[in-house]
Amino acid sequence: MASQNDKHDHPVPIVSFLGPVSSYTHQVHTLADDERPPWSIGLTDFDLAQAALSTFESDRYDYQPAVTITDVFEAVQSGEAALGVVPFENSTNGAVVYTFELLADRHDRFLDVTVCAEAYLDVSHCLLGKKCGSTDSPDLSGACTPTMSSPNPLKPRVSPLHSVKHVKRLLSHPQAFGQCETFLGVYLKGVERVDVSSTSRAAEMVKEDTTGTSAAIASILAAKVHDLDVLAKGIEDREDNTTRFLIIRKGVDKQAGSAEKTKSLISFKVDHGTPGALASVLHCFQMYGINLTSINSRPTKVVPFQYIFFVEFEGSKLHDLTGMVKKTLDALESYVQSWRWLGSWDDKLKKRI
Repeated sequence: MASQNDKHDHPVPIVSFLGPVSSYTHQVHTLADDERPPWSIGLTDFDLAQAALSTFESDRYDYQPAVTITDVFEAVQSGEAALGVVPFENSTNGAVVYTFELLADRHDRFLDVTVCAEAYLDVSHCLLGKKCGSTDSPDLSGACTPTMSSPNPLKPRVSPLHSVKHVKRLLSHPQAFGQCETFLGVYLKGVERVDVSSTSRAAEMVKEDTTGTSAAIASILAAKVHDLDVLAKGIEDREDNTTRFLIIRKGVDKQAGSAEKTKSLISFKVDHGTPGALASVLHCFQMYGINLTSINSRPTKVVPFQYIFFVEFEGSKLHDLTGMVKKTLDALESYVQSWRWLGSWDDKLKKRI
């Protein structure tokens, strides 16, 4: 354990995450139990990001929950937090729109924020609430009987552990709803859905509901933290449901993206009135043999139906041994109105598979 002098000489770095405590973003720090770098003054910011994913040790890192993803970005940009952990995409439900909105940075609020690492978390959702004391069979809480409009209804992977007939309101993050549609369509069809800032916040709100008719989609940890009953477990559509998180920091960590397998992310705008403008940009990557791993877009909010594009690709701008990344980025300048490098980091997906 660090001594008081150590703490004074080297302040404990703050890691901002989408809270409250027990959110999936908070759980990212449990991922890398086999990658626990010792605390030392010589740690690079990339090392720090890896340390942020190791088992939480309060004398080494100060994890501070944020109410929204915007709050995480603001904490990093201001220097209040050394690192931020934000959800980026889910294997079942796709991109996290809120994070892309902030990366679009239309008003230049986060010019110093870059991505320095990524992490993957296997996500299993539970339905949390308060048992109603009903003697009804949990399976009879919903129905997947064939009808004329749905002759072959989908069947969820699991059944409720307790009756859910009393549930009148369902709370969660929009991403979680999208990851559990089959279960919800059978057992909670027509129940009001309320979008909240995080799954853990949903659990908090259910605990506060004295009527006992609300339920949340959240983690098993949230059930323990908020003393809620687990009405159903493993309700996600796919067993391999996985969320990718990005680790963000202020400025550039020159050691990030130095592994054998790396990724980078850029954003750019093109002249939508020029035929083939987007195709020309993408051809630059093909021309220099750079593999694209994802493409996303968000509205510019300047002209209707015009977009800011995001391209993630294999390779590092910071450690470009072949020079192909530089050639690609130089080439695309001829076809874009503007572009921005958002970071390079080690590819953790390749390690997982």
